[in-house]
Amino acid sequence: MPRSHRRARPKRKQSAAVIGALIALVMVIVVGGCLCWAIYQGISTTASLFQEDSVDENGAAILRVAYSPEKEEMFVRLVEDYNQADHQTADGRALRVHPIRMESDAMLLGAMNGEFEAMSPDSSIWLHQLDQLHAEQVSDPNAFLVSQTRHYAISPIVIAIWKDAALELGWPDRALGWNSLVNHALANPDFTWSHPSTASASGLLATLAEFYAASGVTRGLTPEDLQKPETIARLQQMEGTVSYYGEGEWAIAQQVNERGREYLDAFVAQEQLVVWLNQQGHEIIAIYPVEGSLWEDHPLALLEIEGLTNDQRLAFEEFASYLESPEAQAGVLDSGYRPADLNLDLKGEHSPLKATNGVNPDEPRTTMQLPGAQVIDQVRNVWWLIKRKTNVYLVVDTSGSMEGKKLFNVREALMTFVNQIEGVDERVGLIEFWGDVDTLVPLDRLGNNRDALLGAIDGLEAGGDTALLDGVTRAYKELQLLNDWERINAIVVMTDGQENASHISIWDLTEKLSRGNQTGAPVVVFAIAYGRDADYGTLEQLAESSGGQVREGTVETIRELYKILSTYF
Repeated sequence: MPRSHRRARPKRKQSAAVIGALIALVMVIVVGGCLCWAIYQGISTTASLFQEDSVDENGAAILRVAYSPEKEEMFVRLVEDYNQADHQTADGRALRVHPIRMESDAMLLGAMNGEFEAMSPDSSIWLHQLDQLHAEQVSDPNAFLVSQTRHYAISPIVIAIWKDAALELGWPDRALGWNSLVNHALANPDFTWSHPSTASASGLLATLAEFYAASGVTRGLTPEDLQKPETIARLQQMEGTVSYYGEGEWAIAQQVNERGREYLDAFVAQEQLVVWLNQQGHEIIAIYPVEGSLWEDHPLALLEIEGLTNDQRLAFEEFASYLESPEAQAGVLDSGYRPADLNLDLKGEHSPLKATNGVNPDEPRTTMQLPGAQVIDQVRNVWWLIKRKTNVYLVVDTSGSMEGKKLFNVREALMTFVNQIEGVDERVGLIEFWGDVDTLVPLDRLGNNRDALLGAIDGLEAGGDTALLDGVTRAYKELQLLNDWERINAIVVMTDGQENASHISIWDLTEKLSRGNQTGAPVVVFAIAYGRDADYGTLEQLAESSGGQVREGTVETIRELYKILSTYF
């Protein structure tokens, strides 16, 4: 029975958004891309740039460099090797590089706020994005934040697929690509594959490659190509076979490494991650799409931020030169990346780029052209229209143990989740469990119920026992009744305590999930164990029985965790 003491949250004013049949009109409305707008909104045009001291406690001149997490092992080792050498300023002080691990969206925001002097994302597309944001911030289309750019490592985007699945598709005798992957998925509903959302480089590059494949070209992709009905129809067919999306290739690779063959049949990643996974003992093949490949180029860029010193400019030059040195380039190759130095032998005796690691240094034979920033923005915007849509139930613990700061942070996290999903056609509902189960907001399009969701979230209050399994059962039954094969069906469930009030047992529920997913539209459970007392074992069983995931959250990380999970939908 619903609790009578709920508070209604004042409705926020919604911007009018009309999604019509004309893709061109939609792209004009959302110019700049979802990610650009989200980041730009968080930046005050009058805010002063943040700048720490440019020297450390020992008097060394420091250059702070943000780097993307998928290359942490290689990048940190290169930084350590550089710092051990004798690099000095003109007055004899040491030059040091301080590495800072950051996801791409956080890296863009950090660069705008002046939190570091250089950055090495996974792709140059983020540098173009950054300059665009900076130009908007200072109201000058000719203003650039990115200064010098150097390259030291590259890796093509591939379709990573388990060897047995590759053999089913005809590998190695048949040339494979995006079209053969999608056609196989259409003919085999049990085949599962994933690519990240366009908020990540690998996801955006994969989507670009799909556009190229659907258009039948390898270069010169134009806005007009993105509007052709036959291209849109093929893209919708391609995206309709995706099992679910995700936050990035490194997160997917980690799941594959931990869970093995049961996780996915295929996924999108850079070639280096295929090497890494095979070195962990897996049998995964890199498919270089016959239609052509795009590359992650891992640039190192200097930022013209306020307060940049001559010593930091010198440190950038010294570090960039070191990365281009034979010693460092050999280390790049050892890590499974392709070095920028074309004189290095990719087929040498000690090169990891070999068939035993699932890759082929002779590939890719066709490289696609990276289009301009305008086309990239439009690709991202069109993707929101043609991507596979979702039915998602948020199932939240409001038992007595959630009282206070925990529930406050969960409210913020749930609001982040709802607001992070840009599309109005995604369906989201909200269920709470305590000693009982309440459906607070029935499943509906976000265009209809976003305000209702935010209001219900704001009114959540804690009290009672923990009927975790009954809450999941309620959501699962409602999704199974829909029997919607067109959409991704998912439950995002969170608890901070032990199950103690449900009518169904964990064994009965996991059996129901497993059996139902074999006979009806699959429903995936993403579970969050919130805090030290959370029932991790139960959540793990729910996730495993449905092909989902379980994550651990804390008071400090719960908001970011919900933000990350929103990228799956």
